Amino acid sequence: MAARGFPYTDLKDFLAALERAGELRRVGVPVDPTLEISEIVTRTVRADGPALLFEQPTRGEMPVAINLFGTEKRTAMALGVESLDEIGNRIGEMLKPELPVGFSGMMGGLGKVMQLTSMPPKKVRTAPCQQVVYRGDDVDLNRLPGLQVWPGDGGTFHNFGLTHTKHPETGKRNLGLYRLQQHSHNTLGMHWQIHKNSTAHHAVAERLGQRLPVAIAIGCDPVVSYASSAPLPADIDEYLFAGFLRGERVEMVDCLTVPLQVPAHAQVVLEGYLEPGERLPEGPFGDHTGFYTPVEPFPVLHVEAMTTQRDPVYHSIVTSKPPQEDHGLGKATERIFAPLLRFLIPDIVDYDLPAAGVFHNCAIVSIRKRYPKHAQKVMNAIWGAHMMSLTKLIVIVDEDCDVHDYREVAFRAFGNVDYARDLLLTEGPVDHLDHSSYQQFWGGKAGIDATRKLPEEGYHRGWPEEMTMAPEVVSLVDKRWKEYGI
Repeated sequence: MAARGFPYTDLKDFLAALERAGELRRVGVPVDPTLEISEIVTRTVRADGPALLFEQPTRGEMPVAINLFGTEKRTAMALGVESLDEIGNRIGEMLKPELPVGFSGMMGGLGKVMQLTSMPPKKVRTAPCQQVVYRGDDVDLNRLPGLQVWPGDGGTFHNFGLTHTKHPETGKRNLGLYRLQQHSHNTLGMHWQIHKNSTAHHAVAERLGQRLPVAIAIGCDPVVSYASSAPLPADIDEYLFAGFLRGERVEMVDCLTVPLQVPAHAQVVLEGYLEPGERLPEGPFGDHTGFYTPVEPFPVLHVEAMTTQRDPVYHSIVTSKPPQEDHGLGKATERIFAPLLRFLIPDIVDYDLPAAGVFHNCAIVSIRKRYPKHAQKVMNAIWGAHMMSLTKLIVIVDEDCDVHDYREVAFRAFGNVDYARDLLLTEGPVDHLDHSSYQQFWGGKAGIDATRKLPEEGYHRGWPEEMTMAPEVVSLVDKRWKEYGI
């Protein structure tokens, strides 16, 4: 039964809701987790098809749930809203500085406080995720139907493992979503990238000559799964954020063998340690960039315990060039964090992160232009805003341009630009997976000012008026449209 307030206690509850809504299909025939599942999922995603539950994978001991976030509709269902903008609007309301006025204002302020007090996770003594326990020699990762997604992949990968670590000195928790290559029946490669907080935790542990405890949760409730992918600042706990999204506290339980906590309603939990200094080759892996990432040395997790629910469901994701399932996750991040980005950079009216740019490579931004070189000011502000620093291309348009209409954006960017004057070139950090930069981790960036140009910017020809039809003619044709027989 679902917890009070939020519709899904765990992954199984969410799958049941998807099935009731006609958004889930069960695949009852045997299907191979090596490549076959990947091809089925890719075709399904590109046809805007449903979430899938493979009930008889030919490897592993549990069914595979996949494509849960493949559309904006399912992502909104996962987060318990009708529209992804609802969450962004909640955040925007909380950022407003006005004091409450009158009784209704006081009640509204109380509601915000109640939202805040519901955030911290709640510790429980017993949990469904520990109904079945394997320790020591009984640990066997082959029980999990890990996927090989592409022919050139270096082996089997677990692609939706929520990785928990703590800073060895401060105790600050981090939750991240990283791919996990299975090296053996009880070891995993930890592909956490240079810009991630878990990398910083591991660096401190190695400096201190200590093992780093790690816990990985697979098959969490959809809000926790989304929160693990959200680009939160380092000082915001992902479980506080998940509690905010849920409107209630996330239940957590102590691990059995490491000093960490995990979601009580996860389907599978892996517990273990990283030995200081140990690395193994990880990869290749066909990533969301559409290319194989190369083999690199990464830390190794020695799994000492594995716990599961009874009859667990394994959750994974397929990665490829867009479109792919991560479209829903990326669009959720765009909409949820829009008010925060506008709070940091008030010049922004709206923005869009195109899936074709793998979300972090390109940002289309509209502004209410007020002064010369305003667009360039916004570009630099975006490159200084947390993980937006990895953006390689920024296109700035006027506020009357719909940033989500790519034809309109292209019209502005192709026709409103003198590239000798309106192109800003710079250098900075890029994503760990970026294969195009000549050096790893940093490279060139560009900003395109596609706004109307001002005389103060050196444009003295008089910006032309864009053609629009007279409103009365538009209205007339609307009314008579059926008469035309077109």
